[in-house]
Amino acid sequence: MSYSVGQVARFAGVTVRALHHYDEIGLLAPSERSAAGHRRYGEPDLDRLQQVLFYRELGFPLDEIQALLDDPASDPREHLRRQRDLLTARIEKLQKMAEAVEHAMEAQQMGIQLTPEERFEVFGEKDPEEYSEETEQRWGNTAAYAESQRRAATYSKEDWLRMKAENDDWLARYVALVTAGEPADGERAMDLAEEHRDQISRWFYDCPHEMHACLGAMYVADERFKAYYDALGEGVADHLSTAIHANSVRNG
Repeated sequence: MSYSVGQVARFAGVTVRALHHYDEIGLLAPSERSAAGHRRYGEPDLDRLQQVLFYRELGFPLDEIQALLDDPASDPREHLRRQRDLLTARIEKLQKMAEAVEHAMEAQQMGIQLTPEERFEVFGEKDPEEYSEETEQRWGNTAAYAESQRRAATYSKEDWLRMKAENDDWLARYVALVTAGEPADGERAMDLAEEHRDQISRWFYDCPHEMHACLGAMYVADERFKAYYDALGEGVADHLSTAIHANSVRNG
């Protein structure tokens, strides 16, 4: 069975122009032609296109992709193993970036008094004030925002590092709980939700249960928070949001 260039473009999510270009440079030449001379792609062609798109997504230039695929000693299974390893490394990097973003988002409203070097050490590669303008617009008139600004102005680098270590420990325990299949409305999950609320109250501003429930809802409503928590484990954002709500109900 063979497919037209238009069909393959739809299958693969690429443009017809890109497929023409791949043919012109010898990266992906269709194995058949119709009676009218139109390109027709068979199953082996689709396999090669999949490899091309995997490598392209990983940032390989087209000439390097062609050299890899045309190597007579290459093994299709080896290509898949290599791509798996590269994707795993990328996922790990993205998870670290997500952690840095979370720390930045926590710090965005805190008026951090650190040198640029200390910011990178404490919060990773993300600027902790990246969302400061948005935060001030949304919460700048609230007592919680004013209190978090006041407290943050007094924190040293050691304070921020201690806060980060405390949050990392809590996160690891919560992700482990989710992975173990603990219910979001169970005692252990609600206890960890209460610990989370207590951390906010101790470090930033008084966070009563009603306010904490609003934060929990934001963790799934705001795609940035949801992406961060779900990068730590499948379903973590929804689980945490439910646990926070259940703990708020438990505490009246």
